[in-house]
Amino acid sequence: MSQLQNHQVRFTGDAKTYFGIWIVNILLSIVTLGIYSAWAKVRTKRYFSQNTVIDGRHFDYHATGMQILIGRILVILGLIVLYIPILNLLAILALLIALPWLLNRSIAFNARMTSFSGLRFGFDGSYGRSFLVFLLYPILSMLTLFTTYPFVVRAVHRYTISGHRFGTARFGFDSPIWPFYRAMLISMVWAVGLLVVGFFLIGGVGVFQELAMASQYGVEPDPALIVRFMMMYVLFFVAILPAAFIYQAYLRNSVYENITLEGGHRFRSTVVPAQLVWVALSNALVTVVTLGLMYPWAKVRMARYLAESTEVRAAGPIDAFVGQEEGKVTALGDAYTDIEGIDLGVAI
Repeated sequence: MSQLQNHQVRFTGDAKTYFGIWIVNILLSIVTLGIYSAWAKVRTKRYFSQNTVIDGRHFDYHATGMQILIGRILVILGLIVLYIPILNLLAILALLIALPWLLNRSIAFNARMTSFSGLRFGFDGSYGRSFLVFLLYPILSMLTLFTTYPFVVRAVHRYTISGHRFGTARFGFDSPIWPFYRAMLISMVWAVGLLVVGFFLIGGVGVFQELAMASQYGVEPDPALIVRFMMMYVLFFVAILPAAFIYQAYLRNSVYENITLEGGHRFRSTVVPAQLVWVALSNALVTVVTLGLMYPWAKVRMARYLAESTEVRAAGPIDAFVGQEEGKVTALGDAYTDIEGIDLGVAI
């Protein structure tokens, strides 16, 4: 087996250019009462795709605003039916039955609308597997008080990743369960540990007791008590938000390590949990302080960090691999059309 060639993923976009796209998207969406938001989504995804580069070759996004708009109209019509008293029960049942099919179509649409070096991705799913992964397994996990949730997450990744292909080359995914439990346990230890320690230091029990007494006797609580109570809210966000990004960092690294692409190609993610937490929370802080004006900077900054933390470990020259797949696709014929699928905004 030849030695793998590592290719660093790069993001070449900049905040200034994206700010121009973002502000126009917002203004036109407001003027058109939200209708233009479908085209805004396409412009945004196309910009970030075209600026994601591997070995000099970039991704692209080919959907049109009308395709996105039609998908949204169908979703809105479905939601309206759910609120009609006579039809809502039947509509809910129909939605549950149709959901696996809709999810498959949505994933297939987004795969088909994405290309790398001009060659499109694809997704082949089945109704039965989609029903198990997206409906039955989560319900069974609830019955176990979510102690089996990592099995659900692994099943979702195995189904969605293994169903994708690049040209004709199929992706694969196989992983032991421990990395999924590790991601969940580490994030839970952070969140629960910080909540317990912080609750003890603030004197949470005493805060609730004093507030209850003040309410019972109809007296104004001590301002210092109110401050301590507000600190408990801050503590909650300090514990929960970083835990979510810690979980995502460990999960992303584990998933990428176990993805394969036919031909011997592999992938690697090197996200550092502490760095991801810093980037995400500082992005949020800057965005809030600037009343949203720095959102484009924050989005570009996150995209650049994730790209810099991703490697493609190719089994040979990427040019040769892409050319080979282009030949296979041309020989087989392209049976797909640009209107296949429904975009439900599914992000896997």
